[in-house]
Amino acid sequence: MTVSPRRTILLVEDDDANRASVAKILQKENFRVIEASDGRAGLDLLRKEEVDLILTDFKMPSMDGMDLLKASRAIRPHVDVVLMTAHGTIETAVEAIKEGAYDFIPKPFKRATLLRIIEKNLEKRALIRENERLRGELERYQTEDQIIGQSGAIRHVLDMVTQVAPSSATVLLQGESGTGKEVVAKAIHRQSQRVHQPFIKMSCAAIPETLLEAELFGYEKGAFTGAVSRKEGRFEAADRGTLFLDEIGEISPAVQVKLLRVLQEGEIERLGSTSTIQCDVRIIAASNRDLEEAVAEKRFREDLFYRIHVIKITIPPLRSRREDIPLLIDHFLRVHAKQNSKPVPTFSTDARDLLLQYNWPGNVRELENVVERAVVLAKEPKLTLEHLPENVRKAPVAEGNRISIPIGMPLEEVEALLIRETLKRADGDKTLAAKLLGVAPRTIYRKLEGE
Repeated sequence: MTVSPRRTILLVEDDDANRASVAKILQKENFRVIEASDGRAGLDLLRKEEVDLILTDFKMPSMDGMDLLKASRAIRPHVDVVLMTAHGTIETAVEAIKEGAYDFIPKPFKRATLLRIIEKNLEKRALIRENERLRGELERYQTEDQIIGQSGAIRHVLDMVTQVAPSSATVLLQGESGTGKEVVAKAIHRQSQRVHQPFIKMSCAAIPETLLEAELFGYEKGAFTGAVSRKEGRFEAADRGTLFLDEIGEISPAVQVKLLRVLQEGEIERLGSTSTIQCDVRIIAASNRDLEEAVAEKRFREDLFYRIHVIKITIPPLRSRREDIPLLIDHFLRVHAKQNSKPVPTFSTDARDLLLQYNWPGNVRELENVVERAVVLAKEPKLTLEHLPENVRKAPVAEGNRISIPIGMPLEEVEALLIRETLKRADGDKTLAAKLLGVAPRTIYRKLEGE
């Protein structure tokens, strides 16, 4: 058995000869051994040193192995203890296990027996650490990239994600800034067959036009001033995975032409190169601008638009799904309390009411920033109006998700008013409006045609 030298065993044994013998066995197996001649000295070392396992004699003066076991639980509860004794009985072994000992080994013991017990313990420890790591990744994965909500509007988005994710179709995410387009893109990637391949993101608006082409397609050494070595672009990095192009409406006409070619032919050409490279990349594009309007105004190529517009998912603004705000508030309180090592606070009734009524022009991103600010500034577990930024406290409140219907309004007019207001909430998306109203889309079209 070969073990990393970083594994440290605290050996506590009052018999000098026995301690030296056991230490020699462990050191030959590449363990780091720290030694103590009694329980109290062992505890002192345990307070100072990082230890992977405690190996202790049972019968010792001043503090025996059982007392050391109990005391070690208070200092290093995650460190296991193996007891050694020449006076072992079944009763003693049972008592030790009940107190939390990992194992019990009677003296004299064989070298192989001791090493087998240690190896099993270290395997268990490694498995626990791996589980903790995976749990931490999963928790981060869920808290950072989770689509939060149960409104009809967000359920429609989730339904679309489930439908389109298994395909290889290009997806266009349309919505205001801060609505969570990147979160939706990641959800599509996670549910796709490309989940174990890279998810590469790039904000087209954040990169200067002169560098955008190089970032997308890469370049060869000497392709331009400053290109001192070959660099792969985002397409190559995303090969067999997903490339998320945020704010795609900001790219220049020249880059639009090259992007169209990549989508048509599935190959790229680095700057400064004459050879092509095959790339199997799924594109998810996003825009907070109306790309159809940009096409009509000749600011965006029509052929490229139809290439990325195979599937369109409209992400609703937060003001159109107010019933999700309480869930989002609670979610962000938990996330940012944990990140700032604070207990999870709560909002006072008036502060929470204001958050529910505020119009959220910055959408989910603005809500998260407001909650994070409140958590950071809080000195008490209750967050009040004072913890909210001035622009939120002084902003006019939204009208809410209600409409006023005068007594005596004809039923047909009530129905038409409800459809028109729901369409406003859905930003004109008739399919989404039909989902919210619980009717078929053709019903919406028929009622509108009848007006």
